[in-house]
Amino acid sequence: MAAKKGGLGKGLDSLIVNKNEGVVVANPEQHGAPVEVEIDKVEPNKLQPRKNFDEDKLQDLAENIKIHGIINPLLVQDRGSYYELIGGERRWRAARIAGLKKVPVIIMNLSEQEFVEISLIDNIQREQLNPIEEAMAFARLIDEFKLKQDEVAERVSKSRTTITNALRLLKLDKRVQDMIVDDKLTTGHARAMLAITDLDKQYEFAERAFDEKMSVRDVEREVKKLLNDKADKKSKAAGLDPQLAAVYQQTQEKLKGVLGTKVFINAKDNKSGKLEIEYYSQDELNRIVDLLESIK
Repeated sequence: MAAKKGGLGKGLDSLIVNKNEGVVVANPEQHGAPVEVEIDKVEPNKLQPRKNFDEDKLQDLAENIKIHGIINPLLVQDRGSYYELIGGERRWRAARIAGLKKVPVIIMNLSEQEFVEISLIDNIQREQLNPIEEAMAFARLIDEFKLKQDEVAERVSKSRTTITNALRLLKLDKRVQDMIVDDKLTTGHARAMLAITDLDKQYEFAERAFDEKMSVRDVEREVKKLLNDKADKKSKAAGLDPQLAAVYQQTQEKLKGVLGTKVFINAKDNKSGKLEIEYYSQDELNRIVDLLESIK
């Protein structure tokens, strides 16, 4: 699919009525007034970023719908024999539980890029995604539409730092990501564990953090201790002078602050070694390259 770096073809503003509330809602003047369609002719978006729905909250919403109906129409794309949801899957699921036969929808006419982008942004702006689903949604906007992190930040009304930190979660072991989804770990816990590059050890540490009910500070302290122990062993194996090893550790921290990403100095001996700089996306790599070129 060809990407349009300028964003949505018609502009996101043409699709939003109450954007000050941070919610994507189709503008009836642009896409027509709401109409009622049979609920069985509406199908969920196969690429919906949200995978987890709280059954208790769905039941509560269903009870509310029985009394008040669906206040905000669902957003759908006409697929000929059925309507595919763009936004409003939670309301659609609750309406089915409530026993509704028909639901109000606004039928939109979007390009495939607009369809995917609006679907992702609708979920993100409604804050209905868990941290991993949200990170995956950001990654799709970057990878599929070739958006830069600051462009994603602007579209979803979040800071670039938020986008960068979210994307870093996708570097975690899948089992650790699942622990975040299950609310066993916070994103603060998880980000502190990114420094453990061995994925099996990362997962083992995550389980330990959960079992011992560690705070984020506890995790940061234990990870630092783990890495220092590893660095000490590596230094001894390489025959490094202890004072030089300490200097390398301080230099790593300085470079991390300058480059805004993790940096590792792997010393072979007291005179030579290898410098490793981590990045988490093509956009992040380009940022680091631009930064290095600006100071040469």
